Amino acid sequence: MCTFRRQFLYNERMDSLVIAGKAFQSRLIVGTGKYKDGAETAAALAASGAEMVTVAVRRVNLDRSKESLLDFIDPKKYFLLPNTAGCYTADEAIRAARLGREVGLSDWVKIEVIGDQKTLYPDVAATVEATRILVKEGFTVLPYTSDDPVFAQRLLDAGASAVMPLGAPIGSGLGIQNIANLRILREMITSVPLIVDAGVGTPSDASLAMELGYDAVLMNTGIAAAQQPVLMAEAMRNAVLAGRQGYLAGRMPKKLYASASSPTEGISR
Repeated sequence: MCTFRRQFLYNERMDSLVIAGKAFQSRLIVGTGKYKDGAETAAALAASGAEMVTVAVRRVNLDRSKESLLDFIDPKKYFLLPNTAGCYTADEAIRAARLGREVGLSDWVKIEVIGDQKTLYPDVAATVEATRILVKEGFTVLPYTSDDPVFAQRLLDAGASAVMPLGAPIGSGLGIQNIANLRILREMITSVPLIVDAGVGTPSDASLAMELGYDAVLMNTGIAAAQQPVLMAEAMRNAVLAGRQGYLAGRMPKKLYASASSPTEGISR
């Protein structure tokens, strides 16, 4: 086995994403909405290499006597992360989280409390409230939030197991629009994983998020709305891995002027 391959396996095995004590080898988390059918959903999930997938509690048919999205997601292969998409108050999000746990999905939850219907920006105050209550009830809470460092700290104080700031509005595909704020968050928050959630549209967006030092990327539309979702899922998988490896390797310093790539010492004259 060549040296490169041994190093790749070492990184793959040792550089795990750990959330609330649970380790994941993949740093790509994917959603399950917006695909044309269940078969495409299953194929895209497989191509992404993701181990954790989100499922909207309010948008999934929990009556297993009928065909459901859950029929295409193998719970032995994927870790289900119920989310509270479509909730506009803390009470709605709390009820959705409880429902997800009651029907056996998980006691983990991605909390989304939307504050504005047009931009789908989060209501961060309501998100903090829902997080605090659900943590007290034994949930592992991963909240979707803004890039505001103050509210990020409040989510930590409320017991969040990760902080998931948006890179751009949900489903926009605009890419990372707030690099400075994301860098500030990365510098401030080191006790729990930071996950870019929303706005990723291309593999380069995902790679940039990882190069900024983020621990993972969560996406749905960037894959599901692509012309070839399965191929895009594979591209996102590779981009997240490349971005993480680039971050760990450490980029070269930037210079204003050129620098010869070949050493000048020992050149015959």
